Amino acid sequence: MSTGKPRLRFAPSPTGYLHIGGVRTALFNWLWARKTGGTFILRIEDTDRERSTPENEAIILRDMRWLGLEWDEGPDSGGPHGPYRQMDRLPIYHEYADKLIASGAAYRCDCTKDELDAQRKALTAQDPKAQFRYPGTCRDKKLPANGDRSSVLRMRAPSSGAVTYRDLVFGEVTTPNSALQDAVLMRSDGVPLYNLGAVVDDVTMGITLVARGRDHMINTPIQILLYEALGATLPQFAHLPMMLGPDGAKLSKRHGAVAVGEYREKGIPAGGLLNYLVRFGWSHGDEEIFSVADLVQKFDWEHCGKGDGKYDPKKFAAIIFEHLKRPDLTSDEAYANGVVPFLAQRGLTDAPRAKLLAALPLVRERAQTFVEAADALDYFFRDLPVLDDKAAKKFLVADKASHLAGLRAELASAPVFEPSALEAHVVAWLAGKGLELKDVAQAARVAITGRSASPGLFEVIAVLGKDVVLARLDRAIALVAAAGA
Repeated sequence: MSTGKPRLRFAPSPTGYLHIGGVRTALFNWLWARKTGGTFILRIEDTDRERSTPENEAIILRDMRWLGLEWDEGPDSGGPHGPYRQMDRLPIYHEYADKLIASGAAYRCDCTKDELDAQRKALTAQDPKAQFRYPGTCRDKKLPANGDRSSVLRMRAPSSGAVTYRDLVFGEVTTPNSALQDAVLMRSDGVPLYNLGAVVDDVTMGITLVARGRDHMINTPIQILLYEALGATLPQFAHLPMMLGPDGAKLSKRHGAVAVGEYREKGIPAGGLLNYLVRFGWSHGDEEIFSVADLVQKFDWEHCGKGDGKYDPKKFAAIIFEHLKRPDLTSDEAYANGVVPFLAQRGLTDAPRAKLLAALPLVRERAQTFVEAADALDYFFRDLPVLDDKAAKKFLVADKASHLAGLRAELASAPVFEPSALEAHVVAWLAGKGLELKDVAQAARVAITGRSASPGLFEVIAVLGKDVVLARLDRAIALVAAAGA
């Protein structure tokens, strides 16, 4: 089945939102597939039937696409090794379960929950610190291979020897088989548990490298034994360090946003989020800022570290800001696409593309999210800006009326509506009246933008255009006149 090129997968469960910890795992797999010309597979592990929903799956697919982590094979795109949802693959798991039973690597067990709970309770009574292990009650029973509603499938774990494999991150890892027990592989309803489902899927989909969080290292010895029992070729394994909160605990909602959708709604650029996530477990010298293209070129397993990383809000904000400031990281077109939904939230649904692109350079150096950018761009796309009451009361006052009227006349007659030419024209007019730019600039800024703070006044005027600027000055002049009447 192998084409000689890597085949990697990301297998989320549609039981909730897409967690950024999962995204980090998906990113490492995706980067290696793209770097090597391999295949990236999206597989949906929906065997938790109580919590898995089509709505959650749709959110996962939407967020993966927003991040740009497109897959080559998956539930909505198909591929040669589908189906790509586990609940659609039950006959395949049953076939492989029969193979494991036939080889002696697994057996049917009809011990009831009550029986096992009683044994567990008795052990605890003898030794409160003892950990219950299934005692192998059904190992030698002759139960039907295909099972029924009362039997589960258990792995026949070896009692001697050890499982050793070479991890691409942690190096050689050895687990004594005495540490394993006869784990349940398939429930009595015929639905596989994680270890059986993952192994069968990886075998039948030709996965050559399994990269996942180090919390899965406990599963790897069991899965290797299953591979060997099935006579399948072992994939490589790479276990990634964990993402922790600032307090050292596993990253969760109490530390802030962990759902990808929350970052999108906050106006975070996808490339900046991926840049931050890749640094949890991978480094490239002293570099901190990467485009996605950089990451595809530079990513490797040799520079993945073993140490867990702590979420740092300040570092995250700094990386995001770099991505928003730099056109080589977020192009003008990508920036415009990113900010449009947030302009729409402000009721600005028809912002002309040309004006938007012209205004972007004026806000990129300040806006730290697309939400902030939309706020900074707001007045560019209204007939008249929303006036800040405090700024209007302070600067649109009677003694500025003649200055605003004179400025209007000068702008109306300006031969070139370009920032440097406009500034020279206005400064010359002011000098002739014994005035300086500061005598009119703040009142003009409030009149034109509605705010006391904005990018360079003449840059704003040039982007808005003559007709819009004159109309805004007319309103301000009228307001000043009415206030003084």
